[in-house]
Amino acid sequence: MSDSANRPASAGVNAAIGQLLERGGTAALATVVAGSSLVGAKLLVESTGETTGSLGSRELNNAVAQFGQQFLATRDQAHTYSVRDLAPPLTALAATRILFERIQPEPRIVIFGAGHVGAALAKLASFAGYHVTLIDDRAELVTRERFPEELIELVAAESWTKAAGDAIGKGRGVSVAIVTRGHAEDEECLRAVMDSTPDYIGLIGSKRRTNIVLERLRATGSDSNRLAKVRAPIGLDIGAVTPEEVAVAILAEIVAERRGGEGGSLSAWRRDRKGGTGELGKGGMGKGRPGHYEG
Repeated sequence: MSDSANRPASAGVNAAIGQLLERGGTAALATVVAGSSLVGAKLLVESTGETTGSLGSRELNNAVAQFGQQFLATRDQAHTYSVRDLAPPLTALAATRILFERIQPEPRIVIFGAGHVGAALAKLASFAGYHVTLIDDRAELVTRERFPEELIELVAAESWTKAAGDAIGKGRGVSVAIVTRGHAEDEECLRAVMDSTPDYIGLIGSKRRTNIVLERLRATGSDSNRLAKVRAPIGLDIGAVTPEEVAVAILAEIVAERRGGEGGSLSAWRRDRKGGTGELGKGGMGKGRPGHYEG
């Protein structure tokens, strides 16, 4: 496929990506990066199954569209595969390599409550690159003096319910943390959030407190399946005590949900080995599971 022939197709894919992001959808963008004259050809595979663009072959388009759904399920951000791996029957294209990239709206966190925990979470999430919407019905708590960070949008709510609808929208790519000052506010916020479908919903409080709120919503007709997905109490169990530590626990759980992580210790495999020593050799890191990062 020549560069001139590929430009109109690329323009169509770019337009489709813009529309996808506007409506909060998710897709895999497949690009031929090596191995054939099709280098640069693109196919956008949406989570709904709809496709835009072409890789120059109907058989390859079909195989990549099917594999694109599997890629989205892995929650990887980007990965390169050969056609040999993803579609063995296509022997003529076996050496062709295709880059899959996840396309989705920028990660957003909507925080209800700008008290100690909400403030700490907003600052931490902003530092981590999330766009943050921080909502409180006390205008004096959501000011630029307290939150100069550009990635933090501040909302002084006259109504928790209206603020929730405006901030969350359809919910795609959105994580919600409800960390208000009391039962009534928690319940109002959670009830409003249940009308949308965020990727993550967390509710702060003890087991007893969160159970009270969930049971009230269940008793008044809220969907039981949706309520079962609410993380309550919110966050990972790291023994957090201070507001800043609680914020770390909450953001860690949000990241785990977004990335498909399990939330456990990366070194657990080593401690589980006999004697808790793994296979360390002299002066080295030894064998073991590859790390997720290197600091």
